[in-house]
Amino acid sequence: MDFVAGAIGGVCGVAVGYPLDTVKVRIQTEAKYTGIWDCVRDTYHRERLRGFYRGLSLPMCTVSLVSSVSFGTYRHCLAHICRVRYGSAGAKPAKTDITLSGFASGLVRVFLTSPTEVAKVRLQTQTQVQQRRQPSASGPSVPSAVPPTCPVPPAGPLPGPRFHGPLHCLATVAREEGLRGLYKGSSALLFRDGHSFATYFLSYAILCEWLTPAGQSRPDVSGVLVAGGCAGTLAWAVATPMDVIKARLQADGQGLPARRQAQGEVRGPAWPQPG
Repeated sequence: MDFVAGAIGGVCGVAVGYPLDTVKVRIQTEAKYTGIWDCVRDTYHRERLRGFYRGLSLPMCTVSLVSSVSFGTYRHCLAHICRVRYGSAGAKPAKTDITLSGFASGLVRVFLTSPTEVAKVRLQTQTQVQQRRQPSASGPSVPSAVPPTCPVPPAGPLPGPRFHGPLHCLATVAREEGLRGLYKGSSALLFRDGHSFATYFLSYAILCEWLTPAGQSRPDVSGVLVAGGCAGTLAWAVATPMDVIKARLQADGQGLPARRQAQGEVRGPAWPQPG
């Protein structure tokens, strides 16, 4: 049942949150954006609604597996810890038990999500890369000293997108960068998901306890919604720094000089930058 619930919840979460995830990734990897609404306006102006859903198909196909494995791992780890420590899988777990089980569920995700995260990030940032590669539509600038009768060379053909979809992106990365390319940024992903999932499950359990009415064993629907929303907010507050590093590492290889030095950015000059 935990696997089924995790799968359904994961699909719903991706479907609702993917446009904002695209905005998040572009802000994390592009210095030109001054904020959320600037990125939203620019994306809609250049690509319309389709731009917010680049790379959606792969997460939608894999989120059921990933979410069900995460929630299933959490429940099985928690039951195992309770069985070892208290002699019964149904015993009430301590906060430490919940934290360790949540951390384990986050670590397990990484081996499944790292390749899909690489494809997602590169597809989400692909348009910005292409725009920087494109020559100006009006041709190269002509110095004022050149007579107006001098012909201006026509602009060359605009380059097409490097990746034509999630599977093509995965195949290209595997061919050009090998297995290491598919798991680029996985160390940052380990830190992000391990700590954020531990935070999520722990805060969710605490909030559910607080919101449970006297004489009942669990909160009502509104209490569950409040607990889940607050726990998710706390989890992302913990995850965001590593998520920024992960996105910059995974966007490397797109052809931009700054991105080809992504690790240098993260360790050095990128830290003083705002955002």
